[in-house]
Amino acid sequence: MSSASRVTASGRGHAVRNGTRPGPGAAPRQGAAPGPGQTPEEGISIGVILRFPAEIATELRRWRASFGDPMAATVPAHITLVTTTMTQDWEATLDHVRGVARSQEPFTVTIAGTGSFRPVSPVVFLNVEDGFGECVSLHRRLQAGPLERELPFAYHPHVTVAHDVAPESLDEAETALKDYRASFPVASMGLYEHDDNGIWQLREELDFGTEPDERRGPAAR
Repeated sequence: MSSASRVTASGRGHAVRNGTRPGPGAAPRQGAAPGPGQTPEEGISIGVILRFPAEIATELRRWRASFGDPMAATVPAHITLVTTTMTQDWEATLDHVRGVARSQEPFTVTIAGTGSFRPVSPVVFLNVEDGFGECVSLHRRLQAGPLERELPFAYHPHVTVAHDVAPESLDEAETALKDYRASFPVASMGLYEHDDNGIWQLREELDFGTEPDERRGPAAR
């Protein structure tokens, strides 16, 4: 594999229609989304992410696989906005997430250089430079109302490139991608459900900036 490249991509990738396996720390499925034969009282486990353009996602998947990470084939590159969270009210959750999306202007994300959560967690990641503040703001607004809960760690936008592999592989990932840089526009976020089979299913891709200007908050203008 060649050394880390400088990539600039435009546009949005295609929706992840088949879903992916849950990431590390995902809670087991507790129920199904409300629908025929299903009861909302059981609850539903959801997550919200920013997806990457296909070109960048493919490149990062190859890098992650090269470090021996078994999740490379099933977890596409993304930035988590809301990690696995249980909700008892699907309709309220959907309205809440849609409302946050409507008030958010599209923005640019730049990922550059590596960092690590070691020794707390065996993770190497790409840093979020441009778009860091927007991700933090989205997380804060999303993790409220029907999705409000206490998190074990402070939210830190990042892109995982190696997780739970040998220490030497984590070292390799941190060194190999230290000069990596990619920029792309973000104009939507994906609302996912953790289904009965342990698969993340895309429930809705929510476009940003669909609310009239006069109804948006100052942070979204």
